[in-house]
Amino acid sequence: MATIIVGAILVIAVCLIIRYMIRRKKKGKGVGCSCGCDHCSGGCH
Repeated sequence: MATIIVGAILVIAVCLIIRYMIRRKKKGKGVGCSCGCDHCSGGCH
């Protein structure tokens, strides 16, 4: 039973992290770039 609970917590955590990364990408902040690429037209760096 504990294995199922820990597994569910891990799945939720991974989903939240992925959701956070997608939201940042949509806002133009990107996953690996934190130098303010809001003005870039998709070809930052």
